Amino acid sequence: MSLPLHPNELVDPDVLGGHQEHALLRELPWSRFAVLGDSVAEGVGDPVDGYAGLFWADRVVRAMRTQRPSLAYLNLGRRGLLAAEVREQQLAQALAFAPDLAVVCAGGNDTMLRQFDHEAVERELDATVGALRDGGADVLLFTLFDIGQAVEMPEPWGSRLRDRLSSLALVTTSVARRHDALVADCATHPRAADPSIYSSDMMHLNMRGHAIAAGAAIRTLSRAIHPPVEAAGVA
Repeated sequence: MSLPLHPNELVDPDVLGGHQEHALLRELPWSRFAVLGDSVAEGVGDPVDGYAGLFWADRVVRAMRTQRPSLAYLNLGRRGLLAAEVREQQLAQALAFAPDLAVVCAGGNDTMLRQFDHEAVERELDATVGALRDGGADVLLFTLFDIGQAVEMPEPWGSRLRDRLSSLALVTTSVARRHDALVADCATHPRAADPSIYSSDMMHLNMRGHAIAAGAAIRTLSRAIHPPVEAAGVA
């Protein structure tokens, strides 16, 4: 009897199994999926024994195609881009693809600049998300896992990074609220404080981290597909 190809995924409570993905995404309404952004969108990360070598977006596409095999997929992500560069270099191509679901991952590289202008990042995200929504797409955003919760960093860099990631999360949720977009909240995910989800560069997720991020995205999409039923008022 052969062993599973990715046995550690099967016993990881933070990683969705195929049957769970199938249940969460039943009645999937989307047929054209675009991903815009930086290295988070493109996919960067170390391999982990017992986990499939798939980045979060590829995992989400795999799960979506169990419901809709003909799903069209475009990933424009490219590492190193600032939020303004994501808009300038990717938005027009994404709009031409005419997605009905888009993910935007931008702003993380801006937090690494000498001066972090959160207002400028908000304007760029606002323009990108707004254009996608005006084009008819549902939009999913992420707040980033905070590696500062898992790794002790020397000061003042540790506090500075935590403050900037917190500010980026607030900006992201503000843009999402303004445009009725979805947010996969990884900033508050309990695994953010687990060093085992990060790559050796201490910046990006590894394959376990990508599996967990994919689960967060799928659960968020599921809540849009199957919104909770409001409790009936008492007459």
